[in-house]
Amino acid sequence: MAKKQETNNGLQELKRDLNQKAPGRLYFFYGEEVFLLHHYLDRLQKLLLEPLTESFNFHKLTAEDFALQSLMDAVEALPMMAEHTLIVVDEVDVFSMDEGSREKLTQFFSDIPEYCTLVFTYETTPWKPDKRYKKLWEAVEKKGCLVEFTKQNRRELVTWVIRHFTALGKYISQELAGYLIDITDGTMTALAGEISKIAAYSGAQEIVKSDIDAVTEPALDAVVFQMTDLLSRGDFGGALLKLEQLLKMQQEPIAILGAVGAHFRRLSTARILRDNGKGEGELMRLCGIGSYPARRALDECGKFPRRYYKKAAELVMETDYQMKTSFDEKPRLLELLLLRLAQEAKHG
Repeated sequence: MAKKQETNNGLQELKRDLNQKAPGRLYFFYGEEVFLLHHYLDRLQKLLLEPLTESFNFHKLTAEDFALQSLMDAVEALPMMAEHTLIVVDEVDVFSMDEGSREKLTQFFSDIPEYCTLVFTYETTPWKPDKRYKKLWEAVEKKGCLVEFTKQNRRELVTWVIRHFTALGKYISQELAGYLIDITDGTMTALAGEISKIAAYSGAQEIVKSDIDAVTEPALDAVVFQMTDLLSRGDFGGALLKLEQLLKMQQEPIAILGAVGAHFRRLSTARILRDNGKGEGELMRLCGIGSYPARRALDECGKFPRRYYKKAAELVMETDYQMKTSFDEKPRLLELLLLRLAQEAKHG
């Protein structure tokens, strides 16, 4: 196995291992793009296992049934009528184990047999190595390949969306592919499902906007982003329609208000950072968001003056207080909030 490179090169190392048909012995898969995680796990499985003997040579452990001895037994089990075994361990935080187990793992990671590939996957459990456990961390870093599957940038996603529609015998323009990305959460996992639905719904070879709108349920943050964009252009009616869309989707008014507040805070932070020569990485760190929403916020934050964001925050807090203390209908309070935000935007 090739020596582990820097963490941000983990995906390149994995691709090289797969292309050379020389998989490593230990991998850690994590990150927000779950679609890619499953894609590369599937590639590993197809490379290492034969269909006829897969049931003998593939072992899976989860947080519910995990035991260290079971893992060791699976790794030490010789492949049956094949050259390799594959063990996948889901959602097990190796750094949260007791001291004795950590010591055993430290040695264990150095002794994985050549015939075995062991993959730890983290979809819902955060991958947060505790480097205070120095010996275990050094074993993970030295013997393992850490592969982070990050959300793809917009250009990559547009190309990917077009390619997947093409595979289904459909054509979609770059503009509409971007629109589909904008109204979903921008992950391949969400997009893959929407692409299948849209392709099945459309009766024509070319996808049009009405096909997307008919079957795609927009993400809350995406609709809130569209709402604020319409406000910046002075289109109160359009913003109100977006609010009605969210309410028809049975989104809770308090959740909508929270998303509006979070969005304006993100834009305000982006504006301050941009005005001070800071960029995407700093915004990602401060707001705990991925690369794609950070870039969007930096692109859009200049549509309002900085004082507008302060006023927007005050209006959101007032509305939150009214929702929790008055008998007024929550949807009406959201409509009033939009009206006041529109008036503030109009007055600059």
